[in-house]
Amino acid sequence: MIKEKKVNPLEVFNVRRLKHPPTYFEYINVSLSYNLEDSICKWIKVHLKNRFFVGKNIILNDDNKLTQVLTIGFEDGKDMSYFMLACPHLKYK
Repeated sequence: MIKEKKVNPLEVFNVRRLKHPPTYFEYINVSLSYNLEDSICKWIKVHLKNRFFVGKNIILNDDNKLTQVLTIGFEDGKDMSYFMLACPHLKYK
């Protein structure tokens, strides 16, 4: 039996994943590893429904060294909470 899925209007108009990080989103930084950006984007598109941002960023870590990280942001705080709890890509380092 084929499961029917509702169409997300943000996905239809290609405005769900943003290219630039808005200031009002909630963000987390994750250590960057091979192919993490693509797999996280796919997981978000399947399991969440609101707008999001995923992009590489450079931050200053605790040792005052520049470190490349993956910045992930969500428009809705509920999406951020669910992502932090359920995404399997965050559990493995």
